[in-house]
Amino acid sequence: MKISKQAQRDARQLFRDCQVNNLLDENRVRQTVSLLSEKKPRGYVEILSRLHRLVKLDLERRAARVESALPLPADLQNDVTNRIKKIYGDGVNIVFGQNPALLGGLRIQVGSDLYDGSVQTKLNQLAQSF
Repeated sequence: MKISKQAQRDARQLFRDCQVNNLLDENRVRQTVSLLSEKKPRGYVEILSRLHRLVKLDLERRAARVESALPLPADLQNDVTNRIKKIYGDGVNIVFGQNPALLGGLRIQVGSDLYDGSVQTKLNQLAQSF
């Protein structure tokens, strides 16, 4: 679906209005969507579509997944959490998980950034070098 430039500008402005201290405020997004649905300005479907996309991209950008072969101790989890928040800010949602295929090390994905320090990746790189 092609979206007009005016609808794109309106959606970007609404998205900026939904942020507080550069973090997306869920209540403001809900209020904005309900007001758009009530008032139904020209091109409101396009605006809602683009706003949905912007919110989705922001949530993905602020999602972090930390994988390790074994469960991480609490002090290491706190250290990793603090380092991620130092780089990406306080609005990051961090999820810790296990992936036995890693063999050891950590694999951290924040948005589209991937930091892979796992043993499995090192072994794969070594195998490809031969």
